[in-house]
Amino acid sequence: MRPQSIVLFDRVFLLSLGLGMINTALSFQDSLAYMQADPATAQAGFGAGFLIFTQAVSFAILLLLWYFIARRASTVAKWILVVLTAIGTLAVLPTLSTLAERSLFTMIVALIITAMQIFALVCLFRADAKAWFKARGQSGANPDIFR
Repeated sequence: MRPQSIVLFDRVFLLSLGLGMINTALSFQDSLAYMQADPATAQAGFGAGFLIFTQAVSFAILLLLWYFIARRASTVAKWILVVLTAIGTLAVLPTLSTLAERSLFTMIVALIITAMQIFALVCLFRADAKAWFKARGQSGANPDIFR
């Protein structure tokens, strides 16, 4: 049985990913135009395919980390997500003015997603979650008892 903190992490983190996917879809044209306005990016020939690929890989990595954290009690995955979230938070702060220029809605949603992901990570450091990670996701019952 997974503790309440892990269940809460599950819900909030997956909700943040879903919101991120919606935000990505709604702001796709703006992101593509912004990317193509950069001369170096335009010269390299990066377009919609590259943008879709990078977004898909990003979401896949986050889903994989979620799986190993929430279903496999991986402490390594937890710390990788902590580092990636810290980098993402530090990266989003200086881009707020750019996001606001492109779309105030996109900026607000980006801040909400960031806050949700930070909250989800905090759940992983609660006492019940720490105990669950220490037990490697086992409920405390001896799994060999039914053999």
